[in-house]
Amino acid sequence: MDLTNPFVLASLAILVVVLLYAVMLYNQLVSIKHAVSQAWANIDVLLRQRHDELPKLVEACRRYMQHEQGTLEKVIQARTAVAQARERSDVKGVGQAESALRLGLGQLFALAESYPELKANESFQHLQERITGLESGIADRRELYNAAVNINNVRIEQFPDVIVARTFDFKSAELLQFSEADTADVDMRALFS
Repeated sequence: MDLTNPFVLASLAILVVVLLYAVMLYNQLVSIKHAVSQAWANIDVLLRQRHDELPKLVEACRRYMQHEQGTLEKVIQARTAVAQARERSDVKGVGQAESALRLGLGQLFALAESYPELKANESFQHLQERITGLESGIADRRELYNAAVNINNVRIEQFPDVIVARTFDFKSAELLQFSEADTADVDMRALFS
């Protein structure tokens, strides 16, 4: 190989530029992949905190709501389903279980309106505020997670990123979505019938 030949030098320069560009794309894809993992870890922390608070809330309600055991059981079952899906890293399962849990919590808080002693209970008030705050945090973190997933999924499908992504087996991630029932208003008439 003649390093004084301009064609050889130009070819080597192009090869070096292409390799540097490929390394840059790889590093960006790694960064994006870890941003998705970090966003999921942030959601997981809040899910764990809420998971720990829910039994306390149900126990506080159970003392007052003798006739609402079905609603309390739904909250406990949904809590278990969320924990199981989270442990399996099943994003779709977490979304489905979260929908059931949010619906159950909405019903529970709506039913609490019928129990003045419960609403006045300091422990219940504290737990309700804590869980409501965690719910807001989960919603915020879900938005960040879904944004990170979207960036990841778009980048691994765009050219020329797709070449690096396929070469190094980068995977698409799944959005965390809740069901339409989760975003619908609670039917107050059904709760009290």
